[in-house]
Amino acid sequence: MINPSGLDTPARNTPGRPPRKRHWWRWVLAAAAALVALIVAAVALFIELQPAPAPLTLPTSAASAPAGPVDGTWSVGPGSVAGFRVRESALGFGNDVVGRTSAVTGTVAVSGRRVISASFRIDLTTVKVNGKAQPQFAQSLGTRDHPAATFTLAHPVTLSPAFGSGAAITVRATGYLAMHGVSHPVTVTVSARRDGVSLQAAGSMPVAFSSWGIKGPAGFGFLGSLADHGVAEFFIVLRQR
Repeated sequence: MINPSGLDTPARNTPGRPPRKRHWWRWVLAAAAALVALIVAAVALFIELQPAPAPLTLPTSAASAPAGPVDGTWSVGPGSVAGFRVRESALGFGNDVVGRTSAVTGTVAVSGRRVISASFRIDLTTVKVNGKAQPQFAQSLGTRDHPAATFTLAHPVTLSPAFGSGAAITVRATGYLAMHGVSHPVTVTVSARRDGVSLQAAGSMPVAFSSWGIKGPAGFGFLGSLADHGVAEFFIVLRQR
């Protein structure tokens, strides 16, 4: 301002009212933090609420009356499914990532109420999660060089007399699981029953990825992570040759 003498004098603030400062950058930071928190919450809730298929088990519906002999060679037929289940977690929330494939082949030989041999092959290149192929799992499993996982029974398994009459039974089977170019002994708990002219079997086994030299697959986002172990599971329908 100019005083009566014509000289400039500095402006004075109104007493009791400090000069206003620009705090726009604080609002920007607050908005960014709120957006990040919203994204984090959305990702965590998505993982928690994403529906996961139930574990593979024997059907809950009643089986048809057994028909035909048990002894003989049985082959894997339509309706068979195999896959894996891995736990995914983010910020305290968790859910299962489940892969499935119907590309299962194999045979089982039964003689004198004993399973004397069994071998199965699962085409890992066809495994899908939520109906879609997931490149991170294919890369982790090395399906380009090792496209299949196989299970071979190591010792005969005795079937209880109730199995012949159609009752569901539970047995433990030991064998060798081969994948990623590595084979290891495993023990599988299997539930089985007769259903008309077919046999049905379902089971699962824990799998530590490091035991087969498998690098754990990456999660589905930068906030999520997958466990370093999972569960291999199957439901097999067998028909006699």
